[in-house]
Amino acid sequence: MSSRRVEVIAVTGIGEVRPGDDVAALLKDADLRDGDIVVVTSKIVSKAEGRVRQAPDRASAIEEETERVVARRGDTVIVQTRHGFVMAAAGVDASNTEPGTVLLLPEDPDASAARIRAGLGARVGVIVSDTFGRPWRNGLTDVAIGAAGVRPLDDFRGSSDPYGNALGATVTALADEIASAAELVKGKLDGVPAAIVRGLAHLVTDDDGPGVRPLVRPADEDMFRFGARDVVFARRTIREFAERPVDGEAVRRAVAAGIAAPAPHHTTPWRFVLVESAQARTELLDAMREAWIDDLRGDGFTEQSIAKRIRRGDVLRNAPYLVVPCLVMEGSHTYRDDRRNASEREMFVVATGAGVENFLIQLAVEGLGSAWVSSTMFCRPVVRRVLDLPESWDPMGCVAIGHAAAPPRDRAPRDPRDFIVTR
Repeated sequence: MSSRRVEVIAVTGIGEVRPGDDVAALLKDADLRDGDIVVVTSKIVSKAEGRVRQAPDRASAIEEETERVVARRGDTVIVQTRHGFVMAAAGVDASNTEPGTVLLLPEDPDASAARIRAGLGARVGVIVSDTFGRPWRNGLTDVAIGAAGVRPLDDFRGSSDPYGNALGATVTALADEIASAAELVKGKLDGVPAAIVRGLAHLVTDDDGPGVRPLVRPADEDMFRFGARDVVFARRTIREFAERPVDGEAVRRAVAAGIAAPAPHHTTPWRFVLVESAQARTELLDAMREAWIDDLRGDGFTEQSIAKRIRRGDVLRNAPYLVVPCLVMEGSHTYRDDRRNASEREMFVVATGAGVENFLIQLAVEGLGSAWVSSTMFCRPVVRRVLDLPESWDPMGCVAIGHAAAPPRDRAPRDPRDFIVTR
């Protein structure tokens, strides 16, 4: 193994940065050498780029910079910014700035890093850093939010360790490690907004490179995407699916969430029929279509209108996976009058709906899109016959499941006050 020495050198004397300042020019007196990596705190980049806001109410600035709220507890909010970063307060910072103002993150930190690099006129790398918290770990550390001329990752997947063990998941976040090392000499209160990391010339590239984009985990790979506040809103109706197969174990985990719903009389009114056989799926959808056509003809619809209406069922045909939730009334009470018997059934219907909602939410947590379609409720005898279900099982719609072909559309805005009555 070759020995390697890395030095971290504070850049002092920069002073207060104002809007319009050239960050590269502020570093002109630094002892820069080819192969160095300059780490610049995002605060001075934000100040130079005019990302300063008069904001006595920091919350409003956070809201403007937020793409998605992940979690909230008291005044602390964890959000996803439009850059894709998941961080506290959207990176809006009220420290090291004049009272009554806040600093926003640079508009495009990678572009900021590239401009600084071009202005330095040397073969160096540039990292723009900011402070992040980390799940399950106390304390903060600096990470890279922008980079130019630096290899951001080392991917060891497919290689072997000295013992011959295959590495299947090891990817080192080089840019983050460099940013963290630089913070050791910058500090939070020392007025040192930049540092030089020397000894890593092999990580400096000729071109600007991909920036920090490879460090931002894609949504479909994020196992912890949804925070406590976000999880219910993660469920969205998806009607167009990619061709990727669905993991049946993920569906079964969603069923486990479904049967955690409340139910009357300590019963278990939910059953989930997983339609995994291609033959069963085709037979079911064909039989349901014929039953639907018979109903529409009986209602007097024209053949043209019928053809248009049954296309609504394409969402089920195009989905990679189908589940038919069913209601069973085992354990229900029987009364001497229709009023209470009807109420008893309604209790079980509500419980089944709660189970279906749990199921849909967990599918979203698993990274799967879904659409609940009511069609099986209108031809229950047909569904029971094709799927060979007991007469006591009442199909309660059908859930189309798959990976979303495109991001879901934004929800229509709804004000909760429109749905609340107070007495």
